Amino acid sequence: MPSQRVHKIMAQADIGSRRKCEEIIRQGRVRVNGKVIRLGTKADPSKDVIQVDGERIGDSFEPLYIVVNKPKGVLSTNRAEKNDDRPTIRELVDVPGHLFTIGRLDADSEGLMVLTNDGEVANRISHPRYDHTKTYKVTVKGKVSRESAEAWESGIWLDDSRTAACSLTILQSTKRSTVLRLVMIEGRKRQIKRVAASLGHPVLRLVRTHIGQLGLGTLRKGAWYQLDEDEISAMLTPAQELSAIRRLRRERKRKSRR
Repeated sequence: MPSQRVHKIMAQADIGSRRKCEEIIRQGRVRVNGKVIRLGTKADPSKDVIQVDGERIGDSFEPLYIVVNKPKGVLSTNRAEKNDDRPTIRELVDVPGHLFTIGRLDADSEGLMVLTNDGEVANRISHPRYDHTKTYKVTVKGKVSRESAEAWESGIWLDDSRTAACSLTILQSTKRSTVLRLVMIEGRKRQIKRVAASLGHPVLRLVRTHIGQLGLGTLRKGAWYQLDEDEISAMLTPAQELSAIRRLRRERKRKSRR
């Protein structure tokens, strides 16, 4: 197992939030191999002796990756806000310990989410700088023209900045509705719904089908299971559309320089 920052190992061991773990380290309560550490110190929990207030942690840590098919009406958080009685994604998974959520979805959206105790992997998949892909099946109102599809792919302006390039495929189209396959490397809050609405095609249904190349398959709504090594590898592998998305991004940069 590679070395990680100790405050992340502590959070994975359910000592507390990352912020709380950082404060515990600042207080001089954490030792690695007998020495008091500073914030930012790295350690390998499979080799190093990590102690918090004299008690060893980390030696029994095993990475855990759980895929969940989130139903509509379920919050993508570990804990609901005060006075919000809607169920959370964490309540669906009967596993102890702190879990990070990978790929949050709006309450009224559905589909693939992953819960993990591996903070490094959660960050690698979630942060836009890594260009990791998430794929959606989106049903929108009305017939989407090729011009609108191209505008969506190349990016439109939201909140004073342009959305990242993406890959869009029209799977089915009638006068009443259009079904799209959308592959994205960016996930602003309610981005898909806001872009669709701005193009005159409000979203009727939104389902995330893939994270990387890990697919939802036939997993029933509300169900979950632990990923095996092949599935973890698939999750960490971007969709094939990434090369086309990067090409669109380069073309957009060239045009902006003219």
